[in-house]
Amino acid sequence: MKRFYRQTGIEPADGGWRILLDGRPMRTPAKSILLAPTRALAEAIAAEWNEVPDGAEINVAHLPLTRLAATGLDRVTTQRARVVEETARYAGSDLLCYRATDPASLVKRQHDTWQALLDWAAERYGARLVVVSGTSFVDQPADSVTALRGAVAAHSDMALSALYNLTHIAGSLVIALAVAEGRLSAGQAFDAAELDELYQIERWGEDPIAAERHKGIRKDIDAAARFLSLLEETRLGGE
Repeated sequence: MKRFYRQTGIEPADGGWRILLDGRPMRTPAKSILLAPTRALAEAIAAEWNEVPDGAEINVAHLPLTRLAATGLDRVTTQRARVVEETARYAGSDLLCYRATDPASLVKRQHDTWQALLDWAAERYGARLVVVSGTSFVDQPADSVTALRGAVAAHSDMALSALYNLTHIAGSLVIALAVAEGRLSAGQAFDAAELDELYQIERWGEDPIAAERHKGIRKDIDAAARFLSLLEETRLGGE
């Protein structure tokens, strides 16, 4: 579908802000009116649509904020318990808990980057996770998993949309929560999530396929982090 509208805009509505295309409210794939909880998010979504060139095909891949908002409205609101559970499940197998045995430089880099985040999660949520060397599965303390599930469930439907994406992309609930809480920037989250691969690239170089993959991961993390930032007024159930 090509760009069919001339102007974008926003207007206040009960519960947030509508995004307008030629004065008409935008709708989600499920036909709900796309309602952003904050003006900042509404303006950013409208800007995404305004940046589509006249006569160009509308590519949803270039509208990441719109996709996250629509997912929050269409999927999370109707399947909230499932999304919370799918996100919180990563607490039992968090990337940060599985460390290399060698070389020593990688072991040190993992410890220096990842342990600080695990220590933060232990202090912030009372959720201390067990670290193991190698890939053998380790059971995490039940009370820590429960605490992290509670941290996930404390997020609004819209925020859950981005938190789920971040967790899935990073392979780490701790990284995703750190972004949501402002503990990590998008760039820092990318570096932590891709630490092993970035280490290998430093040693052996990056091939075109890996470069394209990293570009996509960085773009997705940037979008989710920005989305959560734009939701700051309502994040964690605030007003």
